[in-house]
Amino acid sequence: MKVGIAETPLSERIEQAEMEIERLNDIIHGMKDKGSIGEEVVRTSDSVRLKYRLEILKAEAEREMKCKRSYVKNVVGMISAYFRMAIDGAFPQLPQIPIPILPPTTKKFGDYQCNVAMVIAGKLKKSPKSVAEEILVHFPKETGVVDSLEVAGGGFINLTLSRTFLQEEIQGLCLYGFRFPPPLHFHRILVDFSSPNVAKEMHVGHLRSTIIGDSICRLLEELGHQVIRINHIGDWGTQFGMLIAHLQERFPDYLTEDYKLPITDLQSFYKESKTRFDQDPEFKKRAYACVVKLQRNEPSFIRAWKIICDVSRMEFSKIYSRLGIRISERGESFYQGLMESLVHELKTKGFLEEDEGRWIMWGGSEGKDRNPPLTIIKSDGGFTYDTSDMAALKYRIEEDKATWVIYVTDAGQVTHFHTVWEAAERAGIWDRAKVRLDHAGFGVVLGDDKKKFKTRSGDTVKLSDLLDEGMKRAGEKLREKGRDKELSEEEFGAIEKAVAYGCIKYADLSHSRNGEYVFSFDRMLDDKGNTAVYLLYAYTRIKSIARKAGVTDRDLLDWLSHNSLSFEHDKEQRLAKQLIKFPQVVERVAEDLYLHPICEIMYEIAAVFTEFYDTCYCIETDKMSNEKKVNMSRVALCEATATVLKKGFDILGINPVSRM
Repeated sequence: MKVGIAETPLSERIEQAEMEIERLNDIIHGMKDKGSIGEEVVRTSDSVRLKYRLEILKAEAEREMKCKRSYVKNVVGMISAYFRMAIDGAFPQLPQIPIPILPPTTKKFGDYQCNVAMVIAGKLKKSPKSVAEEILVHFPKETGVVDSLEVAGGGFINLTLSRTFLQEEIQGLCLYGFRFPPPLHFHRILVDFSSPNVAKEMHVGHLRSTIIGDSICRLLEELGHQVIRINHIGDWGTQFGMLIAHLQERFPDYLTEDYKLPITDLQSFYKESKTRFDQDPEFKKRAYACVVKLQRNEPSFIRAWKIICDVSRMEFSKIYSRLGIRISERGESFYQGLMESLVHELKTKGFLEEDEGRWIMWGGSEGKDRNPPLTIIKSDGGFTYDTSDMAALKYRIEEDKATWVIYVTDAGQVTHFHTVWEAAERAGIWDRAKVRLDHAGFGVVLGDDKKKFKTRSGDTVKLSDLLDEGMKRAGEKLREKGRDKELSEEEFGAIEKAVAYGCIKYADLSHSRNGEYVFSFDRMLDDKGNTAVYLLYAYTRIKSIARKAGVTDRDLLDWLSHNSLSFEHDKEQRLAKQLIKFPQVVERVAEDLYLHPICEIMYEIAAVFTEFYDTCYCIETDKMSNEKKVNMSRVALCEATATVLKKGFDILGINPVSRM
């Protein structure tokens, strides 16, 4: 769910040019209305405007096509630009309309279909077929991308890509690697994800936020944006009163210099203190007294707080290290002073209302659909999550200079964040025209019983236990296949990790994040179907082809520098077409932040590769002479496939291996 600004590379440039043209047009027609210029000048200006508009569109399409070969291209974006040029040429009176470019229902309809003619026909009261034919008359003749266009029944326009274009794109991919062009609009993006609570172990509930957030960061970094990864941990609040009171009694020497807390299970420590807090009135009094002293920054209480935080921090870092997560901690405690100044600002400007002893702030405009108000100050004078989240947003906009902030939390928090954003907008903290805000919400993880995933005893599953179980299951699966006898201990360990952590990440990311999914190691570790194991095996198989052919990276680059690829076989062309879809999928994912399409395109690529490999031999051996003949063009296509899959693994945070 997004709020604020967004863009699509090519279409955005065109749209900006269109807006400038329309602005000038409004000025001209305004002058006419005032009698400053005559009708003839207006007609002339309209003609010039259309010509200028077409020139802009043509220049933008050419710029995309002439993009350095070292960068991959968004083919659908280019095709959309060509159709925009054709529509503006054929029907200049039409306002901007969406141009859907879709995959065909069957192979006989080409590589892409466009049904825009039906939309235009409805507006102009013409037949879709005649509209489609008029569009084709104005479609650019030499794009270097399109091989053929035809009008089908109902006004559908079918488009087939040029084989030369396919060959050149794959050749560029082999020579320069998979690189996205610099972003048209550079963003400084802050991603808030993971966010565990101090004194509590990370559990399966933190899995989705951590994995999804990391993958979003990797994706946006890949596209050339600056990404700030923030761990908004729960390291402040009334619970620290009971923790410190319990610490003082259990470990009275905690103030000793270089003291290390002898606690290995902080979760049990938390439960002990919570039990005492609920059952012992005297302990409860001491806990509240500790909170007051902590908030006054008394040194011994700050020391106790830091000791507890450090123990949690060490446990968090172990999980992040295992999963390959990079993240910077900035917890709720960071915003304590900022909350005080925020409250003063909101009170001074008259945004706060008193309500039964507490101070509240409304977000959006009045009405029956208005969200509940934020509680900025509790009746006891304390601050709330509402206060800290608004202070955090203010800091992120004003100090971090973020132009895009993404919150990766469970879907249940969407109303909370939207209310915070509405209140921030009302207070002048957030300008939606300058900063984009997104809540990348997600559903819960379920067990085989389709209920919230828990242990047999009903406890929340610890994330460390889950990762341990993944390693155990992956090791067993690999030993069943005899991999421990074929590989060195070091190789086996690397593959075990790649499979264990890769299957856990992929199982999450391959599902739409806003839905629930059933956590099942049996399904995750299956080497058939859309799983990480299947893709990891496919990748290692592809990487082995050049090795078996005796072709090194240097050999392939030398050959590509002096030869052109040639895809004569239908299966070669189909695989190449699948590979060039990857950039457009990534750009779409970067817009809506749903990551599962990346998993889907990777699975489709692996499946199409299998068809290609079963039909098109890369290495042929002469039965008489036993001489090996290597088809270098096909070996290059294999390496291009591996390059695209590797890029997908990088975005998903999965480490592939070259041997399995």
